[in-house]
Amino acid sequence: MYGEKAYTLIKELSRNEDNLPPYNTELVKDISTEIQQLVEENNQDAQHSTDENAETSLLSTIRIRNAAVKRNVRCLMSYHYNRLKCLRTMRWEFGSILPADIKANLNADEIEWFSKYSRLLANYMRSIGEDGVNLAVNLKPPKALYIEVQCLVDYGKFELTDGSTLLLKKDSRHYLPRSECEDLIRQGVFKHIV
Repeated sequence: MYGEKAYTLIKELSRNEDNLPPYNTELVKDISTEIQQLVEENNQDAQHSTDENAETSLLSTIRIRNAAVKRNVRCLMSYHYNRLKCLRTMRWEFGSILPADIKANLNADEIEWFSKYSRLLANYMRSIGEDGVNLAVNLKPPKALYIEVQCLVDYGKFELTDGSTLLLKKDSRHYLPRSECEDLIRQGVFKHIV
């Protein structure tokens, strides 16, 4: 029946709202093939319908196939749009480098889109002000400008923007500006002590 594969694709995506499932290349190709087949059948029937003896049932069949084509196209567009929306959210959460388990679920076009989006975002952030602004640092407004952090690994010397250096050893605690340690918290070097 027309549209069953497209329905399966959308159902698969709706089951995995919180994470990004592996790209279903096989199902997307099957749906594209079905679309091409329906369009070809419509073209053939449309050529026969120009005859004066064409039946009205032929016209109804063409309309049903056309509706199936439109539905399949909408499902494919929805599938790809929701995957890209999820990737855009992940760019803000994880930064410009995706974890390996998430990257394994992407196809080549999605990886290329993600790298272009990251590049555009980085260029935009550098263009703001003299030194640029990292918009991904504080997605929620901070309660305090300084936070207490605990070092989880032996990191070595760390230079602050004012030029002073800190020796970061495992289990050492520091009271630092939030902007200085956000990246290290994301990398797992620091743990924010509340």
